Amino acid sequence: MAKKTVIVGSSVGLHARPAATVAAAAGEYDDEITLSLAGGDPIDASSVLLIMTLGAEHGSEITVESDNAEAVDKIAALIEKDLDA
Repeated sequence: MAKKTVIVGSSVGLHARPAATVAAAAGEYDDEITLSLAGGDPIDASSVLLIMTLGAEHGSEITVESDNAEAVDKIAALIEKDLDA
């Protein structure tokens, strides 16, 4: 299982637009990809609504996990970017 912890780069956190971007990228893979806040339960990264329920704000730590290391790297890189810029 590949795992990476990153900091949310979007200035307003993972709200609708950044969540949709991350979910769309996760949906490109057949492998399950999960996101979680420290101490929180993992959620399906391909669901916009579930990503928004995380309540991840700018600067929050998010852990990305999957059996697919390439998917983890891609999703982690998106989360680190300011997707609102």
